[in-house]
Amino acid sequence: MAVSWEESVEYSINTIYLLFSAYLVFVMQLGFAMLCAGSVRAKNAMNIMLTNVVDAVVGSLSFYIFGFAFAFGEGARSNPFIGTSFFALNDIPSSSYGYDYSFFLFQWAFAIAVAGITSGSIAERTQFSAYLIFSCFLSGFVYPVVAHWVWSDSGWLSPKSSNLLLGSGAIDFAGSGVVHLVGGVAGLWGSFIEGPRVGRFDAFGKPIPIRGHNATLVVLGTFLLWFGWFGFNPGSFDKILVAYPDTSDQGNWTAVGRTAVITTLAGSTAGIVTLFGRRLLVGHWDALDVCNGVLGGFVAITSGCAVVEPWAAVVCGFFAAWVLIGLNILALKLQFDDPLEATQLHGGCGAWGLIFTGLFAKEEFVIQVYNSGTVGTVRPYGLLMGGGWGLLGAQVTEVLVIAAWVSLTMGPLFYALHSLQILRISVDDEVAGLDVSSHGGHAYVHSDENHPRFYAEYVSLQDNGS
Repeated sequence: MAVSWEESVEYSINTIYLLFSAYLVFVMQLGFAMLCAGSVRAKNAMNIMLTNVVDAVVGSLSFYIFGFAFAFGEGARSNPFIGTSFFALNDIPSSSYGYDYSFFLFQWAFAIAVAGITSGSIAERTQFSAYLIFSCFLSGFVYPVVAHWVWSDSGWLSPKSSNLLLGSGAIDFAGSGVVHLVGGVAGLWGSFIEGPRVGRFDAFGKPIPIRGHNATLVVLGTFLLWFGWFGFNPGSFDKILVAYPDTSDQGNWTAVGRTAVITTLAGSTAGIVTLFGRRLLVGHWDALDVCNGVLGGFVAITSGCAVVEPWAAVVCGFFAAWVLIGLNILALKLQFDDPLEATQLHGGCGAWGLIFTGLFAKEEFVIQVYNSGTVGTVRPYGLLMGGGWGLLGAQVTEVLVIAAWVSLTMGPLFYALHSLQILRISVDDEVAGLDVSSHGGHAYVHSDENHPRFYAEYVSLQDNGS
């Protein structure tokens, strides 16, 4: 059937919008890289930068061959648990399901972000070969299965399913659970099985601060992530030219703008609360804590960014900051060492974001996002907004099943790598630094002439027993 000129223009604009959003999400990889590099010691800077590159290149191939199919594969054999078609992009573009190359690229940018979250949790003490293994497995299988549950039309948690869980389905619009909770729980297991970095806690279990080497990189990385989140959240609408019925000037373009504003409000609120909260706890103004607070607010609002009012975003950010602060305190008491606070930030704030959506989602916005504003549609919405328990129940279910799924998949993988002695580096290598022990030399010119600058010097010192 011939496509009209108006349809061609509409398709083109929607494609351009989705591609631009994908590019913004991919910019987040640069933000992750800068944030990670600044948060570790200088002797491990090259290693953490390389892992961010590996997350992208390995994730690209694994998501292309398997991941996209497991996440969005539909067809005669479609089922609520895992996709079964479109392997290696076979039969893409698919007019039947509305999937094309731009949709793949957008989803790929999400997939590689998950591995980056986990990499931060196990930074400064992990063998590089282990990164290659878990990054491929996480982006090619573990994450795509969760994405299928929530984001595909046939997923058992999907709010677009024909058989809605609790009459609602779980609303995780841009991935507080699908992306951030998955990465956070995976990082929890990796960091727990590896154990703390050498020197992180003394003989009595008291934490010893290990500061990152470059606060400038952390701040710049945070602003790049902020910029990328404008693709992450608003871009998840996929299409911008969708008009809502019974209105003269509202459509997805309205919701896209609102979503960007809500994202900003949540992150900003979390940042300011963290600023003053940490000032009360530690006695000084800490720029790095504020950066993580801002990111915690973004993580939390990612689930409900399209279905809540702006004032609710402020509430979300306020509590996200205290979730992060509280979990960081708990982590120190339990001697849990996550150099990037990724488990607490992405896992804890991601879980809060899902619960928040179940409490504050607005009925009008839910219908607009998931039913294009169709008049007469009735859906469960936020409990505190008068929408009953259905949505909140679905949100709690998503939190629990994601934690269980990632634990049952990534936990055994990290344990197997640990048992095979290919997970954690040796104490000597860790003390010397991963850059010189695994990557041929330091990322920076070293001023200490007695410190090994290159791998050959390091090996020589090891052979001499130095």
